[in-house]
Amino acid sequence: MFRGRSTDESMQRVFGGQVAGQALVAAARTVDEPDRSVHSLHAYFLRPGDPTKPILYDVDRLRDGRSFTTRRVMAIQHGRAIFNLHASFHIGETGLDFQELMPPDLPDPDGLPDWKTRMEPHREALGPSWDRPRPIDIRYIRDDPMSRAGVTASGQQVWLRAAGSLPDDDVVHACVVTYASDMTLLDTTLLPFGLGWNDTGIQMASLDHAMWFHRP
Repeated sequence: MFRGRSTDESMQRVFGGQVAGQALVAAARTVDEPDRSVHSLHAYFLRPGDPTKPILYDVDRLRDGRSFTTRRVMAIQHGRAIFNLHASFHIGETGLDFQELMPPDLPDPDGLPDWKTRMEPHREALGPSWDRPRPIDIRYIRDDPMSRAGVTASGQQVWLRAAGSLPDDDVVHACVVTYASDMTLLDTTLLPFGLGWNDTGIQMASLDHAMWFHRP
């Protein structure tokens, strides 16, 4: 059993990426073999999390095989499950490998405005969230999520990185990526419809989540 907490108690509910990242930490810390890293996770958000209360992470050891390790994690608050995660860990092996080339015309992230600078025109609409500390540095290559009314696209491009230095720990790195993965997906789903964060009549929430990690 592990215990997690929220760093910002002023939010209405716990950020989904936080619960997913903490659950993955809990799962990984029960894997005894040091040569096994996470290669996939599948999760469901069951209930909103309460940021004023700690979250308990109950880990089940489903499998400890010769090549694969599987863990199930239940996040619990107020005696009820709020999140469920299955994570699979695998020994390092050489196999087929393919990766799309980076587009050659992408602007350098250091030449793009950070989140607070980009969202400055929307400061009043964002309220307290504009000034909230952000552990992930997000650099939008094109329009921000508040300036997309009437603009349609099938996807978006962003640069992401941790806002501070990280320890030399593959588990921590994977969990930070898991945290960050829940930050731009919902606003990406609005793009084909020409919608933005500030459009009325829209309610967004993460319901399920899946990730694949191709290398530590």
